[in-house]
Amino acid sequence: MLRKRVLIAPEKLGPVSFSWWVDDLIGDASVADIDREDAPARVMFGFDGDVSNLSRRTRMMFDLAEALSGERPPYATLMYVWDAKAPVGTVIVNPRSDRIRKIVVDSGPLNLRRWRDHRRDLRADFRLAFGEDPGPLQSVGVMTDSDNTQSSALSWYGAVTLH
Repeated sequence: MLRKRVLIAPEKLGPVSFSWWVDDLIGDASVADIDREDAPARVMFGFDGDVSNLSRRTRMMFDLAEALSGERPPYATLMYVWDAKAPVGTVIVNPRSDRIRKIVVDSGPLNLRRWRDHRRDLRADFRLAFGEDPGPLQSVGVMTDSDNTQSSALSWYGAVTLH
């Protein structure tokens, strides 16, 4: 995972473009399954917000995460993912935290081993995924993840550009 801190006011959020090249799918992975929650490519956006509006359980999980890592988790994280089977356009709530939502933008083996370019409306996608307007954007990251399936994955990322 590679992450960069940013600070962008919500009213300045609009289109985002990114690209990735994925070598292969992760055999038994599914971003919707807690035990197989891996993806060969993810582009992630962390947002700030009013944590007092969250459930007591979620606030306690945030406190624990901060105690363990020394860093407060984002109020909300929106991810664009490549999943092995979920249809493009599917919004998936993370099985570990409802404060992480994933939008499938590539699925299955059809477009493997070639560059895939994506352009998305970050504000509209946040509203679609969370049902509310986004707060300030705090971080942008990319991640290739294969730990849950104990496999390996190889992906490349182009620039992530906020327009």
